[in-house]
Amino acid sequence: MRDHLRAGIAVYNAGEHHAAHDAWEDRWLDLDSGTDDERFLHGLIQFTAAAHHAHRANWAGVRGLAESGAGYLSDLPADYRGVNVGRVRAYLRAVAADPEHVERVAAPKLTHEGRALVPEDLRFEGGAIAAEVLAEEYGYDEAVIEQAVAYAREDLEAGRATSQFVTFVLDFARDAANRGIIFQRLDGAVGKREHEEQDVEGLFD
Repeated sequence: MRDHLRAGIAVYNAGEHHAAHDAWEDRWLDLDSGTDDERFLHGLIQFTAAAHHAHRANWAGVRGLAESGAGYLSDLPADYRGVNVGRVRAYLRAVAADPEHVERVAAPKLTHEGRALVPEDLRFEGGAIAAEVLAEEYGYDEAVIEQAVAYAREDLEAGRATSQFVTFVLDFARDAANRGIIFQRLDGAVGKREHEEQDVEGLFD
């Protein structure tokens, strides 16, 4: 859960409120209903959704999400799994009481172990999760990102000191301004690797 948790937090803190929940959703759906971890992730998903709707001034949606999100987080410790749950819960309760609270007070940053993570703070596995959810959010070919992640893992497992795939995946997650260019280069590198592998396979056919 740690890598997914940190990836979602970093994506949220980068302003990607809608994309953040995708880093948590698969993990959440696999958990038994009513467990602490299930309510924790469900509450974070509701929190990020409330922040997303606030930007669209959808006050009815904001109120409903704030109420349910606060409910899911209600019995958890203030620092559950190292996340600032207490502050998030207090904010959600304030918004549930007055949805326009979001116009006066910014939604809190999410922190993990006292740090407001951003994509630059993520190691490879967390960065790979962030890259995949951002690809989905912005309509990039997810299969290309997934293949780049697979190649990066192969390189890491092989002990290669440097891997262009690790670099490309992390840069895609971190550099929003140049994401399109990074994807083009990453796509080209994936295509080249696939072609090389096919050539090697052809030698033994």
